[in-house]
Amino acid sequence: MMANRNTDKAYIKEIKAGQTGYGLLIERDGGMKCNPDVISQIKEDINHQDRFVIPDRFIVNAILQKYGIKNANGRIYPEDILKREVERYDRECVHGFGNTAIGACDHPESSSLSLHDVSHKIINLEWRDHTLVGQLELHLSPGYRRYGVASTSGDLVANLILDGIQVGVSSRALGNVVQKLGALIVDDSLELIGWDVVATPSTPNAWITTEADKLEQFIENKGGDKTKQHINETLERAKNLVALW
Repeated sequence: MMANRNTDKAYIKEIKAGQTGYGLLIERDGGMKCNPDVISQIKEDINHQDRFVIPDRFIVNAILQKYGIKNANGRIYPEDILKREVERYDRECVHGFGNTAIGACDHPESSSLSLHDVSHKIINLEWRDHTLVGQLELHLSPGYRRYGVASTSGDLVANLILDGIQVGVSSRALGNVVQKLGALIVDDSLELIGWDVVATPSTPNAWITTEADKLEQFIENKGGDKTKQHINETLERAKNLVALW
């Protein structure tokens, strides 16, 4: 049964690691790391031309989220539920009217996002085995593109990347967490809000790069190890138990 939802999403409480119940789910499950060759080329262009030279579209590839694997908060997102929400987000926000697939630099204090905090937009989503891979286009101001003056959240993220500072990606969603057979499972009330840029990702080996093939080493494959197999078996048992209800 789907949990009751507070109609005012801005004031919904966050469900912390290890907790159950309905609320805001913050998962630092992804991240980014740019190709050093691209960064070096940008810096070389700046030095040679004595001015800031930024690509017209500053796009990075990212590991965003994973299903069927326990994350740093101890929660597991079932494959069918997470894929359903990603498909909806892709259809309504990434490719829908209004271009609303936007995220912030650092999580906002509530589930809603102020336009003043927008740092990027999601332009592509793709599943690679258990792992959701995406492309983010940074939202840059003309002043940053021409002179390197950071005045927006997107400018700040770009500047951090150019300085070689490691940044991560973290998801925001609304949903209910239940405990089944010793596992914390996110049920079908899940409502994906989007992904924000944060200081530190929590999933091992999850980063952003400017080249898509660099993400291969971060993809969770279908084989997995015994620990992942045990988690997936536990998830399946929990899902079957819920289905009986």
